[in-house]
Parts: sequence; C-alpha cells; structure tokens
Amino acid sequence: MPPELRRLRSVPKLVGADFELGNFILGLEARDGTGREASRALLAEVDGVPAKNRSYRSSSSVVSYDGFGGEYGGAYGYGWGDWYGGSARDPQDQGRVFLESNGASVYIDLDHLECAVPEVLSAFDLAAASAAMLRIAREAQVRANEKLPAGQSLQVLINNSDSLSHSYGSHLNFLVSRAAWEDILERRPHFLQFLATHQLSSMIYSGQGKVGSENGRPDVNYQISQRADFLETVAATQTTFRRPIVNARDETLCGDSGELARLHCISFDNTLCFGASILKVGAMQIVLAMIEAEDVDTRCSVDDLVGAAVAWSHDPSLERRVRRVEGGEATAIETQQRILEHAFAHRDRHGFETVPRADEILALWDDTLSRLAGGDRDALAGRIDWILKERILERALEQRDDLDWKSPELKYLDQIYSSLDPEEGLFWPHLRSGLVERWISEEEIERFLHEPPENTRAWTRAMVLRRFERHEILKVDWDEITILLDTRTGRQEFTLRLDDPLGFTRATSEALFERETQTPEGDSNANA
Repeated sequence: MPPELRRLRSVPKLVGADFELGNFILGLEARDGTGREASRALLAEVDGVPAKNRSYRSSSSVVSYDGFGGEYGGAYGYGWGDWYGGSARDPQDQGRVFLESNGASVYIDLDHLECAVPEVLSAFDLAAASAAMLRIAREAQVRANEKLPAGQSLQVLINNSDSLSHSYGSHLNFLVSRAAWEDILERRPHFLQFLATHQLSSMIYSGQGKVGSENGRPDVNYQISQRADFLETVAATQTTFRRPIVNARDETLCGDSGELARLHCISFDNTLCFGASILKVGAMQIVLAMIEAEDVDTRCSVDDLVGAAVAWSHDPSLERRVRRVEGGEATAIETQQRILEHAFAHRDRHGFETVPRADEILALWDDTLSRLAGGDRDALAGRIDWILKERILERALEQRDDLDWKSPELKYLDQIYSSLDPEEGLFWPHLRSGLVERWISEEEIERFLHEPPENTRAWTRAMVLRRFERHEILKVDWDEITILLDTRTGRQEFTLRLDDPLGFTRATSEALFERETQTPEGDSNANA
C-alpha cells in the first residue's frame, strides 16, 4: 500500500450494492412456494461468466500477478469450496455469474435472484448502476415468461418482505479504512452508536413503506421501513436471523493489505425513487467520512437502538420521540437534522474529499429534511418511496368505502408497487408521467447497462471477461480472476489479483489491453 495512504485514516468511499428480489410463479403450485423455480428460471436468462468453470481440472501450477495497475498486492485467502453454481451447502450463493457488459454479478440467494452492481465511487453512479441491473433482471423476466407453460407467470418484486414474515436484503457495502472499521466494531462503542443511529433515523427518506407489521412486532396500519421489524440486535455478523443494525462481517475483498475494510450494511430498504437512492448512499458516505476523521456527535445517539427501529418505522406521522443516550428525546427528523448540522460543520472545517459530489448530497439532504419537518410531503412524493406509496394507498382508500388498512386489496397494492413489470408496478407510471424526480438520466442508466465504471477495478474485470473465451476463464471473484493461457512452456493457469478496488481503472489498465494479453515476461516464472 502506498505510504501516503498508510498515513491517512480516510479512503475514497467506494460503494457496492447487492439487492435481492422477491420472485415467484403464479399458476404453479409448490409446497414450499415457487421461489426456487422462479429464481432459477430468471438466472438461466442472464448471460454471464460462471464464477467457477466446472469443466476444467487443474494440472498446472498457478501464476499470480497483481501488477495489472494495482497497488496493494498480496494473495487474498478466499475459500472457494464448492462451485457457486450448485452447492447445496451454500444456499446463499448459487449459480453466480459475472457480466462482461459492466463488471457486475448476478446469483441466487436463498431462492431469491440477487443483483450485485459493479463497484462505483459516487452515490449518483450507484443509483444509475442499480437501475441498470433492474433492467437486466426485467429482460430476464420477459425471456423466462416466454418459456413458461400457459397459465403461469413469473413475477418479480423490488421489495424486502413478502408480508408473511420473510425478509430479504438490500445490502450496501462501503470501503473504509481498517482503523475506522475497528473503531466502529471493536474499540469505540460510541462510534457504533452514532452510525447505528444514523442508519435507523435515515429510514425517513430511505424506507419503501409497508402495510402492516411482521416478525411479531406490534400491529400497525402502515409503516416507513420494510426492514425495521426484522432488526433484532445492534451489531453481529449474521444476515438471515437476528439481523443486526450494523453488520460486523469482515470480508474485505481487498486482498490482505491490512489497511482497508468493507463495511457491510443490511438495514436499508430497496428504493426505486432516484432521490431516495442517492440520499441513502450519499449520506452514509458522509457519515463514514466523519467517523474516519474521528468526528462524531454523540449528542444525537439513541439509547435503545432496536426499540427505536420499530418506534420510528411504525409512526409515519414522524412524531414519535425516542430517548437519547445523553438525555432528552428526539424524533427521527430531529436526529437527522443534528447529524446533518454536524456534517455541514465538518465540511466547513475539513471538507469531504473522499465523497464525490458531497455538496450536492448535502443540499439534497438539507432540502429533504426541511420539507419533512415542514410537513410538505406532497413535494417529496416524487423523491421518497414510502411517501409515494402512502399517497397511492390513501387514494385507493378514498375511492373505495369497503377498503381499510387490513383489506387484502391494500396488501396487494403494497406488494405490486414494486413490481418489476412496468405495466403492473405502481411506481413506473409515476416515473413515466414525470412525477418522480429524475436525478439520473436515461443516458447514465444505459451506460451502466453496457459499460463498467471507468474509475474502479470493475473496468478491468469487465475487460478481462470480454477478452478471453469463457472456457479460458476458470474462476472469477470481485478481487481475482483465474484464466488459462497458452505460454511458451505450455498451458498455464494465471491469476490476476484485483486486490485494490481503487486501482485497475481504465486510466491505469487500458494500455495493457491494447496489446496482446500475456503473463508477465511471457513465462511461468512471474510471481507477485
């Protein structure tokens, strides 16, 4: 790792996202539901490179090389185990493929199709890349439906719960310094409290909204967050039971430099509104930058974090107050306002060099909180999903005297809001009519459909996948690719280590793709 980075606690706030989709087949009966059949039918229509080539059996030594524009070096000890494509022992990662088009990945997680965007630096790029991945999933849905028997229809929902007490994730991950990661999860509990408080209170703009409650929580007509009922502990490594507010999984995907870490965040909802998606990611980048600078405001930290998750989510009036660690009570809006005030002060003192377009994010954050505090929800219906959905449901209640919040029809509308089908989903006509704020252009989404980001290692990953035939690609992961090459000494495995997520960009790697791909020095003695 370069000495100049080793001296710093802060790193660029590179971000990734993995979001699971609700998938099932109408017209098909199965004892345990049809998620298994639906997810596999979808994945079969995604054209990508398998994470591991099952047909090849190694008979040669492995050549490693981490000098392809990277900076951190070293082998990352990732346990491949069984092939991702069919391991019954790993139901959370099956059939994984990587996409030559943009460097992203698609796989099956517990019978849900899961889309993982390529690594990006900007919250705006993350929103565009996520929208592109939804279009890839939609194309797969269309093709899969064409192959189903008459009377069956494969449905896909961009949500986080099925109203039957099953929750599935919308995960974000952020590059942070190892020092900051240890501060949050090992050394400084007030840093953990500050981060968890932000994640929970940010539901007022990052929630998708949900009819009713689940997971044994108190009954409620409508709530802000789909994930809140399933958050049961403050910090832990697991993701599918006793879900934590702050996830402690230590999986860097950055080699073994010891200076970088990846903070895995599982508490957020899937968001369709572009403004909500940008703010969800951008505000987290800013909060993490402040934590890296050891600049946190403990006055806003909440005492009972798990209790606050339910209390705030179950109160769409936004008036519920919870106790602070240092005394007094606060609403979610007041908590966010204090965090934002601290962020403005930090910007004036130190700036946010590691957060792209930080001033735009701060302005959006400020405007959103001001409108929420002023009760101007109509102005936010095109920016925040839970408000838009609430408006749709309230109109349905006004038009039908026989409906109430317990009616099956309301729960159906709740679910169909996020349907991936543009003719069924209630979100899409609002987008087409211009009622949803267009923070992301069609050109940006199209670019992420067909091209990887140029300023992260995703660019090199996509170019390698394009350059080689699929039978020559033996293994693919976020931080390494193993390929089979013909050298002067015979066929040989060659592992390209992409340990540096900030390296291997177009600027650092493009020249190497302009000449014939070969191992260092063209023989088997190269080793990094």
